[in-house]
Amino acid sequence: MNNAEKQYTDLYSRFSGMIKGNSSDVMNSVRDRAMDSFLKLGFPGKKDEKFRYTDVASCFAPDYGMNLGRVKPKVNPYESFKCNVANISTFQIFTVNDSFYTDMKAPASMPEGVMIGGLHDMALKYPELVGRYYARAACADADSLVAFNTAFAQDGVFIYVPDNVVLDKPVQIVNVRSSEGIDFMANRRLLIALGRGAQAKVLVCDHAQGDSRFLSTQTAEIFTGENAVLDYYEVEETDSSNIRMAGTYVRQEAGSSFRMSGVTLTNGLTRNTIGVTLEGEGAETILNGLVIADKKQHVDNNTVIDHKASHCVSRELFKYVLDDAAVGAFAGKVLVRPGAVKTDSEQVDKNLCLTKDARMYAQPQLEIYADDVKCSHGATVGQLDESAVFYMRQRGLSLKEARMLLMFAFAGEVIDSIKLEPLKERLHRLAELRFRGELSKCNGCRVCKK
Repeated sequence: MNNAEKQYTDLYSRFSGMIKGNSSDVMNSVRDRAMDSFLKLGFPGKKDEKFRYTDVASCFAPDYGMNLGRVKPKVNPYESFKCNVANISTFQIFTVNDSFYTDMKAPASMPEGVMIGGLHDMALKYPELVGRYYARAACADADSLVAFNTAFAQDGVFIYVPDNVVLDKPVQIVNVRSSEGIDFMANRRLLIALGRGAQAKVLVCDHAQGDSRFLSTQTAEIFTGENAVLDYYEVEETDSSNIRMAGTYVRQEAGSSFRMSGVTLTNGLTRNTIGVTLEGEGAETILNGLVIADKKQHVDNNTVIDHKASHCVSRELFKYVLDDAAVGAFAGKVLVRPGAVKTDSEQVDKNLCLTKDARMYAQPQLEIYADDVKCSHGATVGQLDESAVFYMRQRGLSLKEARMLLMFAFAGEVIDSIKLEPLKERLHRLAELRFRGELSKCNGCRVCKK
């Protein structure tokens, strides 16, 4: 056991009573077992193939503060973060660090049976419903970061959409980081469950306030019932002092559709783990990701799409634009299990390294154990097409403008896949500003300020 692991196991041993006392029976029921798993697994090292490009132990080494006593945050997110995407109406909720913000404005009326609120409170009010899903998709026995989050998380967000209900407005979750001058860690959960035939859109925004070091762990568990449809978007705009360790785990029933787009615009170090299991026949998964990084930013995306059932479809597209000494990593695995006939899967990873110091590590993988399938995968790493740059300069554009337009066109394919038109338009604008160097640091939600 290294020093980073020991400080957290000691912390849990000393304060587990406080952690449980400020949580719910549903979350506490798996807490001790999760810590046992963490003790066995420890933080992943570089010998772990999934984490060879991200030094997790060093990220957790600082002595971060935690809000185990659930002291109410002083920040008012409505004053600090005006996060309204132009021309889009949402059910907007906030988390401050790892606490659901309860002093929120009264939400607009929602369809009957829809539940949106803090995971802590919802687990107290509806333990049977929350317990039906909590810790069912994310496996603490096999993943030490899931185990760590499960052991320490006390709150988060719960969204439930019952059978055949369609949410006509997206749910926007704004995660606000506020550490008030101290190094801080937040551990939160996100639990989304759609019943049979339900439809919803969820937008998750990560933002930063202050310059202290901050580490956030987030475990999201998503369940799509038979023929349900979920569009799920993540946008990260933090700063160089921010570390994000996020895991998204999805279980899909027959005929359901899950579409996810993740965009990293500004950050420090980010590790995203995405695991999707297609458990029912005819399910569909679409995963898209865009990373724009410069300076010494680090973004590592690791995805697994597990085809368990027949006649399922998966599409995956990730693109990175890396400048200066930025580091990017993408490992994508598509697993086709025995009996998953008629699987149709395509995985594409395309990357631009703009300098000789930028580094990109790409590892596409296919494991196929069924016949009669259609699967492909591929990855490319390159630089801007100099002939295209020359062509554009011949027509009066400066070198900077020519390069910026080519980068913008490269990134546009991922942004264009977004189904929320106002968000798509705003991200096009933000990507342009990012390539112009105008989003070097997040001082709030730039989605509304630009």
